[in-house]
Amino acid sequence: MYPADYALTAPDRPALIMTPSGNSITYEDLTARGNQFAHLLADLGLRRGDHYAVIAENNLRYCEVVWGGLNSGLYVTPVNWHLTAAEAAYIIEDCGADLLMVTNEQREMAEKLVTLTPSVRHRLMIDGSSTSYDSYEGALSSRPAKPILDETRGHFMFYTSGITGRPRGVQFPLADEPARMGDASREVMCHQFDLREGDVLLVASPMYHSAGLRNCQIAQCTGATVVSMDKFDPEGMLAAIEKYRVTQIMLVPTMFVRLLRLDEATRAKYDLSSLRLALHAAAPCPPEVKRAMIDWWGPILVEQYGGTEGIGSTYITSAEWLERPGSVGRGWRSTVRICDMTSGDEAPAGQVGDVYFERTGYQFAYHNDSQKTLASHHPGHADWRTMGDIGYLDDKGYLFLTDRRAHTIVSGGVNIYPREIEDLLLAHPALADVAVFGVPNDEFGEEVKAVVQPADFARADSRLALELIDHCRSHIAHFKCPRSIDFESSLPRLDNGKLYKQEPKSRYWPANNDTLPS
Repeated sequence: MYPADYALTAPDRPALIMTPSGNSITYEDLTARGNQFAHLLADLGLRRGDHYAVIAENNLRYCEVVWGGLNSGLYVTPVNWHLTAAEAAYIIEDCGADLLMVTNEQREMAEKLVTLTPSVRHRLMIDGSSTSYDSYEGALSSRPAKPILDETRGHFMFYTSGITGRPRGVQFPLADEPARMGDASREVMCHQFDLREGDVLLVASPMYHSAGLRNCQIAQCTGATVVSMDKFDPEGMLAAIEKYRVTQIMLVPTMFVRLLRLDEATRAKYDLSSLRLALHAAAPCPPEVKRAMIDWWGPILVEQYGGTEGIGSTYITSAEWLERPGSVGRGWRSTVRICDMTSGDEAPAGQVGDVYFERTGYQFAYHNDSQKTLASHHPGHADWRTMGDIGYLDDKGYLFLTDRRAHTIVSGGVNIYPREIEDLLLAHPALADVAVFGVPNDEFGEEVKAVVQPADFARADSRLALELIDHCRSHIAHFKCPRSIDFESSLPRLDNGKLYKQEPKSRYWPANNDTLPS
């Protein structure tokens, strides 16, 4: 099905509700405004295969702006509004955007982008205007609400954070078929979410992120109502679940941590009985955190591991995870292959190696980067692709991730995987967040460094540092433990749940700033 179908059968059903404001848009209005935007895009001269970019906070207009392009055979590139103007400009210019969409709330960045994005031909502002940006609402008002005549399916082009260097756009070939035909990824996600018409999906992720926006789109193809948070607030999330009788929810592990820090009285205050499924993805989840969430919400948690590239994914239920704590599941519509990191040969169960997905006939490319596209392929198997993670399979084919290959610490010739150490430190009640990476060591090449964010910064002293090191030594081999610990008031973890290590790590590798992993 398609949003336009529900505009006919359930016109007054909310397609999107913003919380906490309660502002909403119905399926009838979402479809009409998406059609108007498609006409506007055509009038601006954008044609099949062209690109436009969107810089917006979670906003009531986001979905209509996306559907207009997806129905016009265009590439839609959402841009993270947390970026600096220079970082955003790189993405806008690299994707070749003919049109830049911004919101009034992002006005300050928008004005800086005028001189930084000379290739952009058209600029529109939602909820405002300026000398450089025309009013989106004004431009839309005179366009017809009926579909354009030549609707063809477009695609997102999200930019990945990148293993090294600048982010790259993940580009898929456009299907030469009507926009309203279904695609396999929607069917997969509907199955994994157990989405049905009339369900209510709460998305707490930012819409500029692939998980947040794709899940909004998929829910609206199912006739579900999407509840989108303006920004994540743990108690606000519980209140929204109760108020809107949310049936499914999509989160990232850092949200679990903040939810679990609510006191018992606050947790018990809200009725969460409507929840059927809670999917988490986008970042690793420490086992202690996940177990605590299952104890609270019951066995409704499911985990998905995948990436923007869409080369493959794994899926695991709560029942499976409780039998294999730490696993991210088995391959879903793709086969997981583990390959020796030196020879490239397929590795036996239990051996750590590069994670590849085998998916026959699947196509994608990194925009303007054929070298990176080629590097994602296994040299001996054209249909095996990797996102740069490492891990191992158990004897039943369940995948356990150890870390990103680029994050591996090599100390005295021994590989050390930061994720294991980060999960252990995050279980310590004194800490709110952790980043572990290698720093220079004259004897061993690298040594383990932990940069931590205390829950109470007043405790950030040498005594806590020693306590944390002793905590690690009581649980894992000493060679894996941090040799030193530094304190920060906050770490660079964005709304998508991912921790970006480049900024803290760059302080310890001043000569290598341009090549540090993100």
